[in-house]
Amino acid sequence: MHGMSSAYEQAAETMHRLPAARRSRQQGPLLREVLVGQVRILDTYCCQGGASMGYYEAGFEVVGVDIDPQPRYPFEFHQGDAIQYIRDHGREYDAIHASPPCQLYSKTHRIMRSDFPDLIGPTREALDSTGVPYIIENVEDAAGELRNPVRLCGGMFGLETYRHRLFETNWGLTAPAHLEHIAKTTKMGRAVKPGEFMHVVGNFTGVDHARHVMGMPWANRDGLREAIPPAYSAYVGTQLARLLAVAA
Repeated sequence: MHGMSSAYEQAAETMHRLPAARRSRQQGPLLREVLVGQVRILDTYCCQGGASMGYYEAGFEVVGVDIDPQPRYPFEFHQGDAIQYIRDHGREYDAIHASPPCQLYSKTHRIMRSDFPDLIGPTREALDSTGVPYIIENVEDAAGELRNPVRLCGGMFGLETYRHRLFETNWGLTAPAHLEHIAKTTKMGRAVKPGEFMHVVGNFTGVDHARHVMGMPWANRDGLREAIPPAYSAYVGTQLARLLAVAA
């Protein structure tokens, strides 16, 4: 495990000896009861706060950082460079989430050949320097840049969108069973028909429906298409909560 103390390594080992059912039943009260007032997570490249909301639901105090102003972000926010903020302040937090921009790895980039920086490696270096548990989230096309990533899917959480995303951690995240994709996904730009799953990318149709599907009623179009559903980070945060509780 890169950049993590032996105490967290031991805690992670203990956590993963627990039955999966016991791990999955842990909710936000776990942190609030065991580590009240102590547990903060930093959400870098936070955009409008999809990941942040999930960590909040799992019991964390959340602080967001983004290079752009984010007036819709629902928690404490600092505008600035994510990597520099991690280097300057990362050790002040109990855990860090990072969602570096995914444009470099997107299908659109392969078509348009736009010039985007590779931020996964530099972000990981900054995270490693802090010595705290971290999560790096990105799209499936970034798999080659991530270390042993775990894939999450909306179908795992009863969402009406598949929205595959990969999660690298330095503490051993596990995933639920990946169910077969049965529902049809609406083609980009078209209205969602009954029984279809939504594809929240690009210039999608139906912002209000997307807010419902993603679980982000405060977000606008830009925030929705850049976000992970809070259900994903609530799941990740639940496992992270157990890790931190055992380490404490």
